[in-house]
Amino acid sequence: MSLTRWGFVYLADGADPARDTSIVDTGSCRTVLIGMAAPDQVVDVARRLVDDGAQLIELCGGFGPQWTARVLDAVGHRVPVGAVTYGTESVPGLHALFAPPDA
Repeated sequence: MSLTRWGFVYLADGADPARDTSIVDTGSCRTVLIGMAAPDQVVDVARRLVDDGAQLIELCGGFGPQWTARVLDAVGHRVPVGAVTYGTESVPGLHALFAPPDA
């Protein structure tokens, strides 16, 4: 079996999964990218991805391991669920992007 359908879910201020969905289709692989504003939206989105044929789901690093586990449980472990991680060398750059203004 080869990977032909998968989803990537990311967090972005103001994103709405009903509106902020993009599809990249190479003819041999279909990737669905879905943005959302809050992590608690991911469970329903993940179920929809699997119901639509996704063989794999990846979550952006903003979700973390607890949300990865929740998504796995929500989809009944029917597909692998992974999460982007960052090495310690990326911490200063992440802090610059996401730290509160007063930090």
